[in-house]
Amino acid sequence: MKIICLAKNYVAHVKEFDSIVPTEPIFFMKHENCIVRNNKPFYLPDFSDNIHHEIEIVVKINKVGKNIDKKYAHRYFGEIGLGIDFTARDLQKKAKDGGNPWEISKAFDHSAPLSKFVLVSDFKDVNKLHFRLDVNGTTVQDGNTELMIFPLDVQISYISRFLTLKTGDLLFTGTPEGVGQVKVGDRLEAWLEDRKLMDFQVK
Repeated sequence: MKIICLAKNYVAHVKEFDSIVPTEPIFFMKHENCIVRNNKPFYLPDFSDNIHHEIEIVVKINKVGKNIDKKYAHRYFGEIGLGIDFTARDLQKKAKDGGNPWEISKAFDHSAPLSKFVLVSDFKDVNKLHFRLDVNGTTVQDGNTELMIFPLDVQISYISRFLTLKTGDLLFTGTPEGVGQVKVGDRLEAWLEDRKLMDFQVK
């Protein structure tokens, strides 16, 4: 199973880091050890002093595909959920400043809490899905898939040019603005439309 993650896929998020809006999708990888399921706690690692939350829509690939045409991309997933792309922002900055890869800040163990999945058919339009993250009862990230720079079909088509997508692969589709540091004792609740799919604590 691969975990493929989109970077810089919401304009407001790109701007909050004074970055450049991309002209084609940018992606990086996580791995199986990153996943935390069933609302188990997230334990702050001892190697970072600045772990940020990034709420994302997650798509589960349901069949093998390579060089997928955009118009057929919707056939390659039938379930959707939410995930948190936890990022060690201090390690990321250090890596970027040195011109080095920054997987160390994104792909560490337990850096991808994952919700249960729900059927895409439960929703009227996957390109107009509202989702949000609350921390300690206050909404900190509020997004909608219609604001994606690269919609789901574009992401799947583009990525499949370089990587063969396989059944069970996960696609984290980018985070909206409002990312921020988490601390011990924080309660994170994530909503997809009117469904609360995640509710866990930071320890």
